[in-house]
Amino acid sequence: MNNKIDQQAADNIRALAVAMVEKANSGHPGGPMGGADFMHILYSEFFNYDPSDMTWAFRDRFFMDAGHLSTLLYGQYYLLGNYAKEDVANFRQWGSITPGHPEVDVKRGIENTSGPLGQGHTMGVGAAIAAKFLQARFGDWMNHKVYGFISDGGVQEEISQGAGRIAGHLGLSNFIMFYDSNDIQLSTSTDEVTSEDTAMKYKAWGWNVVTIDAHNHDDIRKALTDANDETEKPTLIIGKTIMGKGCVAADGSMFEGYCELHGQPIGATGADYEKTLLNLGADVNNPFDIYDNVSVFYKDLLARKTVQAAEKKSEINTWRKANEALAEKLDFFLSGELPELDFESIEHKAGLASRAASSGVLAYLADHVENMIVSSADLSNSDKTDGFLKKSSALQKGDFSGSFLQAGVAELTMACIANGIALHGGVIPVVATFFVFSDYMKPAIRLSGIQELGVKYVWTHDAFRVGEDGPTHQPVEQEAQLRLLEKLKNHSGKPSFLALRPADSAETSVAWKMALENKDTPTGLILSRQGITDLPAIGSSRYAEALASEKGGYLVKEVDSPDVVLIANGSEVATLVAAAELLESKNGLKVSIASIISEGLFRLQSKSYQESVIPKNTPLFGLTAGLPVNLEGLVGDNGKVFGLDHFGYSAPANVLDDKFGFTGEKVSQNVLEYLNETVSI
Repeated sequence: MNNKIDQQAADNIRALAVAMVEKANSGHPGGPMGGADFMHILYSEFFNYDPSDMTWAFRDRFFMDAGHLSTLLYGQYYLLGNYAKEDVANFRQWGSITPGHPEVDVKRGIENTSGPLGQGHTMGVGAAIAAKFLQARFGDWMNHKVYGFISDGGVQEEISQGAGRIAGHLGLSNFIMFYDSNDIQLSTSTDEVTSEDTAMKYKAWGWNVVTIDAHNHDDIRKALTDANDETEKPTLIIGKTIMGKGCVAADGSMFEGYCELHGQPIGATGADYEKTLLNLGADVNNPFDIYDNVSVFYKDLLARKTVQAAEKKSEINTWRKANEALAEKLDFFLSGELPELDFESIEHKAGLASRAASSGVLAYLADHVENMIVSSADLSNSDKTDGFLKKSSALQKGDFSGSFLQAGVAELTMACIANGIALHGGVIPVVATFFVFSDYMKPAIRLSGIQELGVKYVWTHDAFRVGEDGPTHQPVEQEAQLRLLEKLKNHSGKPSFLALRPADSAETSVAWKMALENKDTPTGLILSRQGITDLPAIGSSRYAEALASEKGGYLVKEVDSPDVVLIANGSEVATLVAAAELLESKNGLKVSIASIISEGLFRLQSKSYQESVIPKNTPLFGLTAGLPVNLEGLVGDNGKVFGLDHFGYSAPANVLDDKFGFTGEKVSQNVLEYLNETVSI
């Protein structure tokens, strides 16, 4: 190895990190300076990809956890030709493709959006699970690696417990993580916040752990070689690094390892900007240049990588010719397309809870969608994902032939893993837990939305009707949070989330259809614990009528010139049906009922369609088991929403329905009071 060029390349990355942060007057230079040696050795000697085909499905993948070290990525990928000089020079600026924290951009090498610490490496675990899942079905030639890069903060985030446990338990030998251990955090040194033995912790989880001097290139090479040869365990490489490696003070002395180098331009610390650049071999007047020798080295490197990728592709083509049916199936998985599915053929018993109806759909999908991984946070027999599990088996160390991930009690970890599965491609991730515990998942749900990932969330026990469990398990405000995400646009200008709360079994089947067909944003299915009376069919097929849910909302009961339109979603729609029967039989009112499974999707329809379902000049009454805000946008200023303004209480579900006013009789009285306030009956 040419140690001189390796050192020059690492120093070039350091200089670029320093210059990017200094010019932007914002960012984190110290960490990238410490991690530069590892990045250069990894990408120049170990990382397998095709520079001419960045989205190649069988490339190695790099998942950044410490998103504040974005300049480390941009500097390395600039050397690899993925970014232009002006891109790195415009770090953190409006319109730049080098944002302050990396945002998924596979064509430039960015595999995941990162920044919220702990989530990046957990997505890497998900990608490694997806790779193992596919390898079990298509052969050991599919041997690409997933690399993670984590910092002290990421190791401390609680999610690292779940990610470390699951990766070790499953024996993810294809996952290799570098821990940039520099003993410095944003505001303190690590010894002020922790005294744990990180190596022993990961060993206890079943990891292979090695500690190295991460500025010694031979140490890095040996650690990566051994990690790539490991066949039983994931590997943690604890790299001892120096914060701000290479920084120089104005008097020429070294200024390394200080906390203030973490999160501000080095010119604002005790280090000197120009002298540091000179120490690193950079041109002070042209700090964004690639060094001449480094440029030549990387051009040759890219040529070698392209040849190596071509050799791997030739090996894959040989396999394809010998396994045409499998190759066709693999291409279909990677395409993201769905097989032909007949949701109408799924039969449901009368009056099911929507979680039970979902179980029937999942059993059907287990037989018809081969590239789906379903996961549950130790609740499969309660969130009813066991409908899928009974047709499959759990993923195990050494055996990824199953399709069910037993995540244990780790909702956030499970959701982040699902994001990583989606980012890898070829596999559809589904995760399930109780709706109230969506609170634990919110950071990952948000990143699902930002990254535009088709993760499917299944949330059961959707309201206070959880009953005796009491307010800790009874969601009240959670639906409102999800509805807000429906109003928040992603960078493609579309709603960042699709929240579906079906009103009966037929709508549950349609909701699953909508979820699977929604490939570009996450979808949440919000399902009941208690049985729901099926909505009456107007014609011969309740399923055919429920297909109108694909517009976000529709009339399940329609009359000409209604005196009032009742609006709800989920199990409250059936309550409105009961109330309408009383209003019609006892009070002679004409009542229409709208089931709005998704306000966000409903608002995307034409104004004329929205008006046909919810007419503006008609009294509007909404019923929700959550906060009234869930429906206030639909009923408008002149309408009324009956909902909860308090937490739940511990009691049987039917008692709570009565106490809280969610019976047909009490709702009908509320509707009459509303009408008496607004119109003459």
